[in-house]
Amino acid sequence: MSQTPLHRMRGPFFAEQLRDGDPYELSNGHPIECLPAGGRHARANLVGGLAMETDPEVTDAAVDAGYAFGQQDLRAPDIAVGNVPDAPGWIAGVPPLAVEYADSGQDEEELQNKIRELLAAGTRYLWVVRLQGPRRVEVYEPGQSCRTLYPGQELKAPGVLKNPLPVDALYDPQAAHEVALRNLLQRKGYASLDAVLDQGKAEGKAEGELGLVLRLLEKRLGGLTPEDQAQVRQLNSAQLNALGEALLGFSQERDLQAWLDQSARDA
Repeated sequence: MSQTPLHRMRGPFFAEQLRDGDPYELSNGHPIECLPAGGRHARANLVGGLAMETDPEVTDAAVDAGYAFGQQDLRAPDIAVGNVPDAPGWIAGVPPLAVEYADSGQDEEELQNKIRELLAAGTRYLWVVRLQGPRRVEVYEPGQSCRTLYPGQELKAPGVLKNPLPVDALYDPQAAHEVALRNLLQRKGYASLDAVLDQGKAEGKAEGELGLVLRLLEKRLGGLTPEDQAQVRQLNSAQLNALGEALLGFSQERDLQAWLDQSARDA
């Protein structure tokens, strides 16, 4: 665009006339100047984005991504979840989930207009996080009345997010970090941090059982061949327990081999 501020030029304007980095959105061809966010607003953007981007069902999310859903309409939600291709240029359509942060100085008329436009264009869930006054989140969905949720309550976006999202995780770093940890563990197949700890305990116990059986066998038989050790290491916990009882009757290496062969046949 020209170096002349867009709001001082004659419109209406088209989305294709704007370039990446221009501080404007478009509403029916009319420019809306978008200035940098204040510290509280900017911090919350990062915190909320972390909590949602890590959700196991989310494949893409972005901050301030530009969506062109009409030739003269260009909107950039503070956070967009879904429909964020890894490609240059404005994104066609709208995100299924959009989040806006409203702090002091918020233009309420413009915010409500942006909400209406995104919902009409196909956004399924739009959350407005109120940073001024009592912390709360306003929930907008097509054809439904606005609902307000408060700290301690959970937001849900079926089909977009797998997990309910605590209201606090959209602005509180500690809450967001806890959510992100849970999400990342789930992406690796763990239900929770407790599940990871339980698995570690189980693996440690199994390793201890294996070590004990190997030491007893070496004392009983005067040593083990690498092949015998490899076979014993492949036994499961129940088999190790059985071997621990049986080895008391072993007197030579072939007793162990016979037991291992029989165990393999019984498996």
